[in-house]
Amino acid sequence: MGPSQKPNVCRRLSRRALGFFSRDAGVVQRTNLGILRALVCSESTKFKNVWTTHSKSPIAYERGRIYFDNYRCCVSSTDSSGLLLGFCFYVASEPRKLYEMPKCSKSEKIEDALLWECPVGEMLPNTSDYKSSLIALTAHNWLLRISATTGKVLEKIYLASYCKFRYLSWDTPQEVIAVKSAQSKGSALAQQAGIQQPVLLYLAVFHVLPFSLIGILEINKKIFGSVTDATLSHGILIVMYSSGLVRLYSFQAITEQFMQQKLDLGCACRWGGTTGTVGEAPFGIPCNIKITDTPPLLFEVSSLENAFQIGGHPWHYIITPNKKKQKGVFHICALKDNSLAKNGVQEMECCSLESDWIYFHPDASGRIIHVGPNQVKVLKLSEVENNSAQHQISEDFVILADREKNKNENLPTVTASGRVVKKSFNLLDDDPEQETFKIVDYEDELDLLSVVAVTQIDAEGKAHLDFHCNEYGTLLKSIPLVESWDVTYSHEVYFDRDLVLHIEQKPSRVFSCYVYQMANVKDFKQTVSEFFFLICRLFSC
Repeated sequence: MGPSQKPNVCRRLSRRALGFFSRDAGVVQRTNLGILRALVCSESTKFKNVWTTHSKSPIAYERGRIYFDNYRCCVSSTDSSGLLLGFCFYVASEPRKLYEMPKCSKSEKIEDALLWECPVGEMLPNTSDYKSSLIALTAHNWLLRISATTGKVLEKIYLASYCKFRYLSWDTPQEVIAVKSAQSKGSALAQQAGIQQPVLLYLAVFHVLPFSLIGILEINKKIFGSVTDATLSHGILIVMYSSGLVRLYSFQAITEQFMQQKLDLGCACRWGGTTGTVGEAPFGIPCNIKITDTPPLLFEVSSLENAFQIGGHPWHYIITPNKKKQKGVFHICALKDNSLAKNGVQEMECCSLESDWIYFHPDASGRIIHVGPNQVKVLKLSEVENNSAQHQISEDFVILADREKNKNENLPTVTASGRVVKKSFNLLDDDPEQETFKIVDYEDELDLLSVVAVTQIDAEGKAHLDFHCNEYGTLLKSIPLVESWDVTYSHEVYFDRDLVLHIEQKPSRVFSCYVYQMANVKDFKQTVSEFFFLICRLFSC
């Protein structure tokens, strides 16, 4: 091919399929995701409801896997048949079962779990470590690492017998986990006598793959005062109080100052007159981080219902002033000096039963998403002109609910006799008869905002999932959900590449799962034509 010739599309495709490509793998991955995004948003592409199921136990979803019966059964939702030319001809198919673990007693059931995915470019001790694992917490305090594809238990750690561990969370995503105990209330006799248990809860912290113990920390009321909850996030111990006060401490500094003894999993240990193996039953893991004095305070703030978030560039935080009448009012302040940003008081003018919500955009752009019943505001944080020390909040774009059909409902009506009749009421902003936003999420790989909008039609609610450009807010695609949507039920909606999944909790603990997959409804010839046109546009950029 001469230097003056245009790139040949077939040559480009064949080189890509053979793995011969002049640019790095990251560029190829982004190109593929760009193709997938264009196909997802194409007019010819539909999302088909390929599978519906119901369960008496909670249903969970993680990265293409659906879990049933307390994580005992796993179904892959990403099995796609009919893939041709990368993405051009796509036929949706039903999910397939990956594994089903043996039935177990109530004490052995999994109560919480996290999906761990193999890090890139790291040397791991075992070949099985290079595949995804489910890190699971059982009712009888065992921490398990389970193969995400076979359900085989690869590792198991016994935590302790002195408390009941109940929750799993990432401290540092995919690197450090925190296992949190239930709050200790003491014995029934102690409660009747008015004796308070000094230790509120325990936090067990581990590096993952290979598993290594950092330590188990106790949250003691004698040190922290009338604390109501505590958690760990990104190396920060967050302690909350009933007054609305939130305090932040460095977990590393606490570990260095108050760790009584370094413990290693699988090694012999003598503790409190007892000898055993760390992480094995019945010895477990002793609490080896006991704070004996108030640790250095990093930051504190008072907020209604302990609502507190950090994000943005540079660091800012969002709180609601600690007064009930301020509910729905959000203050955006600089972390370095607590100064309020210019236009930093955000309050959505709406009258609704459910309050609006706000959070930092998960795309790491430093923007902020503010969601109300009839609008989604994406706000940006920028320097004030001629004053780089101060920052301001401004609108990047706004997504509005489609309420054209309701505009005429509040206008006066004229009877046959000519008498003007005015309506004496106004609908709430989240009235079911009007299109109302219920869920807003971000698909990071396709760089799309997904918005669930619901409208009550006659006796049942109907929902649709809209895809918006994350940069400009433009509506690119709308997918109707075939099942009815009851606004009184609990709902979760996941959009993951070419998959949409809706989990619904009905009364009496009945859970339903609806799976949609991308399907191209046009004929093959037209699909290929559109695909090659898309490739030409991508490579001409």
